[in-house]
Amino acid sequence: MNDPIFIGARIYRGSSYGPRHPLSIPRVPTVTDLCRALGWLPAERYRTSPCAKPAALRAFHTEAYIAALIEAEATQRANPRFDLGSLSNPVFPEVYRRPATAAGGGFLAAEWVRHGGVAYNPGGGTHHGLPDRANGFCYINEPVLTIRHLLEMGLRRVAYVDIDAHHCDGVEVAFRGSRAVRMISVHEARRWPFTGALGEDAGGAAINLPVPRGFNDSEFDLLLEEVILPAVEAHAPEAIYLQCGADAVSEDPLSRLALSNRCHIRAITALRQMSPRLIVSGGGGYNPWSVGRAWACAWAVLAGREIPERLPPEAEVILRGLRWARKAQPSEAMLTTLLDPPRPGPISEEVRHVAKVCTMRSSLS
Repeated sequence: MNDPIFIGARIYRGSSYGPRHPLSIPRVPTVTDLCRALGWLPAERYRTSPCAKPAALRAFHTEAYIAALIEAEATQRANPRFDLGSLSNPVFPEVYRRPATAAGGGFLAAEWVRHGGVAYNPGGGTHHGLPDRANGFCYINEPVLTIRHLLEMGLRRVAYVDIDAHHCDGVEVAFRGSRAVRMISVHEARRWPFTGALGEDAGGAAINLPVPRGFNDSEFDLLLEEVILPAVEAHAPEAIYLQCGADAVSEDPLSRLALSNRCHIRAITALRQMSPRLIVSGGGGYNPWSVGRAWACAWAVLAGREIPERLPPEAEVILRGLRWARKAQPSEAMLTTLLDPPRPGPISEEVRHVAKVCTMRSSLS
């Protein structure tokens, strides 16, 4: 079984969707720099992501769309037919190469875990991308391409777990009705893309867990223990893909959930025991400090590193150097630590209902 690898690339450094876009912030560079400053990322654990070739991307995306994406990068012109150049999906200098590199990281991750092991691809997790257009900041659907590559290598069962604040609509499009892929998504109810309702099961392939505003650590633990882990166990996956979006934490501006990054740690710790192969990706996350901290914690768990109570100066300076356009600024704790304090709370009737319905449905499937 291979040791864990961290997959990154230079293209994320300095690349931005534009100054007014939620993804104007550095994310993969921040987690990479933090892990290096903490001594958690020796050269032998780091891998540079290749840029996936157009032919590989056509395993999910249409030929016309990939051609349009390449042309948009070359000309820097919008193409409304493919939703390229909209407010959500702007045309920027690396509009093809950056998502193609994230997808290349997914292919590399799949190859790495072929015989067992763990791969971390924080640039991945772009779960909204659709076959024929960009969607929700996502131009290429890396999770779909990665999971399809796992299946092409001969794996028969893959569990996809998604703890991003937004529903994985693009992944459901790809694997609707699949018996090989079991999708489990925790996401904020009544939030864009307005899919993944409690009654939607993608032809029997998905378990959707829409949760209310204010969703807290206690409620996450309930769903993890009563729904997510039993559903994964029942599927007996040969590989698990965890989309580890960081936008469900309290500080994120694009959701109204109230988790701590300890939930990411609990999910990774539990899922790692349930399959010989684990791929963890990034995803959403639009507060530069909370994203960097959460994703660094994720790598700490995967790499078997102890998270310090207080960051050393060389790591602290990375967080203090971050900037964003919003008025809200980080607390001192977000500049000097990685772990959030626990954020427990009462378990709402809505969350109990979600758990009950999904548990009953799983027992009947």
